[in-house]
Order: sequence, then structure tokens, then C-alpha cells
Amino acid sequence: MIDRDPNVGVTLAGVDLPEWLQPVADAAAGVKGSDLTRFLPPPTGGRPSAVLMLLGEGAQGPDLLLIERAHDMRSHAGQPALPGGALDPGDTGPIDAALREAHEETALDPAGVEPFALLPDLWVPVSDFVVTPVLAWWRDPSPVRVADPTEVASVHRVPIAQLVDPARRMRVRHPSGYVGLGFDVAGLLVWGFTAGLISGLLDLAGWSRPWDPDRIVDLPAGEELT
Repeated sequence: MIDRDPNVGVTLAGVDLPEWLQPVADAAAGVKGSDLTRFLPPPTGGRPSAVLMLLGEGAQGPDLLLIERAHDMRSHAGQPALPGGALDPGDTGPIDAALREAHEETALDPAGVEPFALLPDLWVPVSDFVVTPVLAWWRDPSPVRVADPTEVASVHRVPIAQLVDPARRMRVRHPSGYVGLGFDVAGLLVWGFTAGLISGLLDLAGWSRPWDPDRIVDLPAGEELT
């Protein structure tokens, strides 16, 4: 268990990172939840959970691991997401939970993963999850695939070059009227909590490029808020 202030990001000591990833680690230290989102955890309550923001080097350069949720799930069916989920009683903390969930969902081998920072806890109001984003370096990439088809429809290593491409960025309007950030990558429309977190990561790293916020894509009726 790491001793930390859950409202402030922390960088873990002793992790040897590639040069391109070091700015992310440097920026994570001391970042506040309000720097990433307006949805901050309530003083009490909320279900502890974690997501894995796994950054590696693939055939198209630096990339980020994403999943597409199974299309017949009871909640958030078919939505792109970061690997992760609620902390189980046997988890020692958010890092343990994020790696366990990623293994269960994508068959990721945690032995090749080096967690290097924890972002501040964030809140997903619709599900009451209090989420700790775990930043990690994919030091020794392993094959990934759909390990549990009841939870995952597809697995993707999305190049950072796609995520920063202004032509792939937009805002997304939910049928409720809520408008948030979005990315059109890997044949997926990434929106909601996941898109906001990715956008925050790109800003932290200094990778973001100017894009057109007036481009708005409407979600179909029936999509759940995230």
C-alpha cells in the first residue's frame, strides 16, 4: 500500500523510464484532481476502483492500451474504456487492482509492466466509483487479446499520434444534453470519463495540439453516461 494524499498525484521512485515518457512522470507529481476534471470524490462514500493507463511503444510509436466493453453488458455496453474496475478485498491497493483487472480483461502479463505514478482520485457520479488512475510503462510488452468476452469486445493499442491528431478530436453530445470530450480512434468513439482522462494525460505530457472544439458529434439514444 502506497502512503499518499488521494487528492494529489504522486510519482513512484526507482522506475527507469524512456525519455519520451519522463515528462508524464514529472507532471504527475503534485497534479490535483481539479486539474483533470470537475467531478471530484465526495468527502465520504464511493466505491474504490482503479484504471490502468498503460503506455508502451508499438509498431506506430508510443501507444495507450484501450478496451471496448462487451456489447451485451448490463451497464456501459460497447463503450471504450481503460482496463480496470473495482478494488477486490484481496487487492493491496489501486496498482494491484488495475493490474489484476487488466490481466483478467486483456491477458496482459503484469510482469512486463512498471507502474510509475498515481493520479489523484476522480469520481464517476453515474456509478459512484472513486477511480485512481494508475500510470504505467509497458517495459516488456506481452500479447493482449479479449480474455473475458463477457466483459470485453475488443482490445486496442492506440497510437498516441492518433490521440493527438486534431482531426480525430471533437466534443461529444449525449442525448441528455451533456457535452464532453471525444476521440475517434481505432474505429471507436471514445467519450465520457475515459476521454476526459486521456485528454488530461495529453495535456500533462505536453503532447496536446490545437483542435476544433466546435466540432460536435451526437451519441445515439440509449447510451449511458459515464
